Amino acid sequence: MSIRPAMFLPFSHSIQARVTLAVAAVSVLVAAVIAAGLCLLLRHRIESEIFKETRHVATEWMGLMERGEVPPPTPTARVPLVQLVDSRGRVVKAGPMAGDRPLSTVRPTEEERFRDVTECPENDQCVMLTASRVSPLRSWELWQGEPHFVYAGTDQPPTLRGQRLELLVGAAAALLAVLWTLTTWRSTGRVLLPINAIRQRVSEITANDLSLRVPQPPGRDEVAQLARAANQTLSRLECAVRRQREFAAIVSHELKSPLTGLRTRLEEALLYPEIDAREAIARALPAADRMQLIIDELLAFARLRNTPCSSEPVDLGELVRAEAAARTTDVPVRARTEPDVRVLGNRVQLASIVTNLLVNAQRHANGQVDVSAERAGAQALVVVLDDGDGVDEVDRERIFEPFTRLEAGRRLDPTGSGLGLALCRAIAVAHQGSLCVEDSPRGARFVLRLPLLTN
Repeated sequence: MSIRPAMFLPFSHSIQARVTLAVAAVSVLVAAVIAAGLCLLLRHRIESEIFKETRHVATEWMGLMERGEVPPPTPTARVPLVQLVDSRGRVVKAGPMAGDRPLSTVRPTEEERFRDVTECPENDQCVMLTASRVSPLRSWELWQGEPHFVYAGTDQPPTLRGQRLELLVGAAAALLAVLWTLTTWRSTGRVLLPINAIRQRVSEITANDLSLRVPQPPGRDEVAQLARAANQTLSRLECAVRRQREFAAIVSHELKSPLTGLRTRLEEALLYPEIDAREAIARALPAADRMQLIIDELLAFARLRNTPCSSEPVDLGELVRAEAAARTTDVPVRARTEPDVRVLGNRVQLASIVTNLLVNAQRHANGQVDVSAERAGAQALVVVLDDGDGVDEVDRERIFEPFTRLEAGRRLDPTGSGLGLALCRAIAVAHQGSLCVEDSPRGARFVLRLPLLTN
């Protein structure tokens, strides 16, 4: 389907119209300058050629004048008008087409013996001629010193008559400006055609349907790059909206169970007076605690996504040793750290990652948990290893999704929310790092990677 760019916007608001008007103004100015220069050049060139011929004919006739005799004039096809006129304006000799009236009243001086002039008598066509003064020596020999003048000329060519040359060149310049403007209009329309197609498609995209993509023209020009960038943005937006919807569905599902339990306990206390109120409230508290835990972790998760955290230099070795020492449960934690493993980040958030990983490892371990902080090239590594059953390879990414809980996790921690590991990975990503489960000969091996702080 073809799209006409001009049909979408008012003429004054259209980029195509504004560009075309600007180019039209420039083209008119340039065409006017070119036309004026061309007119001057053509007029000067034609006049120079004509005056060159007339001067040659006049000079050649004066060269043939001998003592006591003036030969007949020698007109040519291009210079048919030749006359010899005395100082009183009388025609002494003339060619057959020159007539008996002087062609001009111009009298060159002895200092300037040749003058090129254009004579335009009333009600007659103009004549271009060269007025030449016979040399003083030749004048003494022939006429006892009386000045005589030779006129050699021709009718002005039609091209130079009136403003005909200017009109012809001006018409050509106007045609050039029009063609230039039309070409700009069509070229701009072709350039804007895919942009208008993109705009039309974007206007069809709504929050309920983000699957549409803008048409992407071939090539690597700016419009094609714009279309690709728009499609990439739409893809990211679609993924973000899909994740939000999934997250909202999971949140509502997770909150539904404790909320239903809490409501049931309270309704029982209201419907059955024989039930002790304190006992009913005590039985409702676990559901309220679970709701509070889920809401607190959701708030932390949302705050981490939307609010930038303050950063400071953090010694991961010191942080790991402190967190390992605080885990005084039945399962011992053995820490091994290297010196000067420093990163730039939020101490509280990084400590929460280590705490969550240690708690999770102690919950699944059989007898011992090992944690280490070390340097690996330009990265800092925190490794938490337990001696439990480990995590199946197919589940190693699922456990980092919000509210995802495997069967072993539900059995060992029935009241958990399933947000701990998702929150840990989100913190790691916010610190330009990563958190994943890697292969290990025993148990589960969680590896946190962060950029080292360079001095």
